[in-house]
Amino acid sequence: MKSIHAARHLGGGLFYALATLGSARMSPPRDSKTGAERLSDALEAIAVAHDIAPTVYGEVPRGPVLLVANHVSYLDPIAILPIVPAVPVAKGEVAQWPIVGAIGEQLGVMFVKRCDPQGRIRTLRRMSALLANGTSVLNFPEGTTTRGDAVGPFWRGSFGVAARLGVPVVPLAVKYADPALAWYGGASFLPHYLDTVGRRRIDVELRFGSPLYGRTGEPAEVMAARARNAVARLLERSLHAGPSLRLPETRTDALLPPTTTR
Repeated sequence: MKSIHAARHLGGGLFYALATLGSARMSPPRDSKTGAERLSDALEAIAVAHDIAPTVYGEVPRGPVLLVANHVSYLDPIAILPIVPAVPVAKGEVAQWPIVGAIGEQLGVMFVKRCDPQGRIRTLRRMSALLANGTSVLNFPEGTTTRGDAVGPFWRGSFGVAARLGVPVVPLAVKYADPALAWYGGASFLPHYLDTVGRRRIDVELRFGSPLYGRTGEPAEVMAARARNAVARLLERSLHAGPSLRLPETRTDALLPPTTTR
């Protein structure tokens, strides 16, 4: 049975990934917002192909925001971006991944090497331009993946950008039903991915918090700590969070089936 799930997920995921790459190369997005929307649509199809089933808690942001989340797996953007179209920040190594890197480059993903100070500055400038032009940005400020049971310190750079522009920072906690889905600590990608696609279904909780705004004279590192604490509190909450809240059908109907709760 596991091999059947793996074959179906691999086949479906590869089909949609190649279709997205071909479409992006033939017809590049005209602007960053269009690129974010096309990436969102593509990842929605890939999420369905992999039977990724998100449960959403809280208010989903609608305007341009800096969305900051804890980072657990390469699956995180696939679960998040169909719900909130945004341009994600990804580690530089992902740009070299087959198919995935090419899709990201075509659709405007920001690749950054944390050890490259000039690269970080270029990313922050691009992030500023995106937010100023009304395009949301998804950032994982821990800078690396973790086991998913705690939240590490946040890099401060993106918070200074948001505060300067007056853009809200929305905290988001990502939690997988099975802790074994976490990909961290130098684990090899291929064995982990093959185990992942062999699962019948991947349940993930996305818990959105209230928007945070920069305070007058507040250093970026203080705002980063506030956001980190907000994500940590969200991560600690129970899966049972009260009455149901349905999301707009344009973003959730194709997902498998997302349970939306507050």
